[in-house]
Amino acid sequence: MNSGADASDDVLMLAWTGGDAAAFEVLYSRHRGPLYRFLLRQIRDSALADEFFQDVWQRVIAAREGWKPDAAFSTWLFRIAHNRLNDYWRGLKHRPPAPADGDERTARVADPTTPERELSEFEQRRRLQRAIEELPEEQREVVLLRLEQELSLEEIGAITGAGRETVKSRLRYAMDKLRARLTE
Repeated sequence: MNSGADASDDVLMLAWTGGDAAAFEVLYSRHRGPLYRFLLRQIRDSALADEFFQDVWQRVIAAREGWKPDAAFSTWLFRIAHNRLNDYWRGLKHRPPAPADGDERTARVADPTTPERELSEFEQRRRLQRAIEELPEEQREVVLLRLEQELSLEEIGAITGAGRETVKSRLRYAMDKLRARLTE
């Protein structure tokens, strides 16, 4: 089978389940960045994100024999990540705490009222990131999957286990909150 970089995820996954180790390398290199960024943005702790990242890939490896091309590989991968995060949140029984260095970060932020700072692209990205972090967990998750991973509503629903209309609603509420926060 073709385990090259131009092969689809499904072809690569089938090749890997058939014993082609190079196919896994291509899958891993293709999805490692988006998966890690998703985990890091959700839990906001690089050490924990590293641990979850490894755990998700271990689960992929363990489940490879049972994989069926019913859904896109990326949907399956992010569903595993979503489930791992849910297990973690249930274990904590609350939302993630603010970063330990949150007060220090806030103190280092310059006054955002200067015209140069208001117009800077970097500051706009930082404001958007902070606004996304303030969203409720379910809304933040669908925004990140939609904006960063460019997944469809159906794919997000398959990952989160929510219906298309629920995903659409969460996305709409999240976008309304982001617009309000960014126009303050």
